[in-house]
Amino acid sequence: MANIEWFDDLTLGTTFKSREVQITESDIKRFAAEFDPQPMHMDAVAAQKTLFKGLAASGWHTAAVAMRLGVEVRPFGPHPLIGMGVQDLRWMLPVRPGDIVHLEGEIVDLKPSTIKPQGIALVKWVLYNQNGEAVYTFTPIAIVPRRPQ
Repeated sequence: MANIEWFDDLTLGTTFKSREVQITESDIKRFAAEFDPQPMHMDAVAAQKTLFKGLAASGWHTAAVAMRLGVEVRPFGPHPLIGMGVQDLRWMLPVRPGDIVHLEGEIVDLKPSTIKPQGIALVKWVLYNQNGEAVYTFTPIAIVPRRPQ
């Protein structure tokens, strides 16, 4: 990745892969207590009575983990991940205590601006569990600076 510094260095089809992270029961409950206090995220017994049939991470917890991993991958070199929105956000499977997840991404679209010193990059990200199953996907609309002229 050291050669990626500006929008102009990005190439369609470039892929990225993050490190793995294990999601613990305490992680799930701590996030839920602060941001999504619902039974399926906070109480293993109550969660059995939900459509999840057991404790599951909040979708927003899953999204936050994916964001952290994406930031660590540094797909735009030294530049921060600044977005205008997100396309195709989907939660496909619940993330459970003990799951080990990692993030993979691919640059799927690049549009240089004709009026600003930047471009728009779309990276399709997929979060996978330890079984190789996609649990979450999203495609942020990212603003990336162009090389100064």
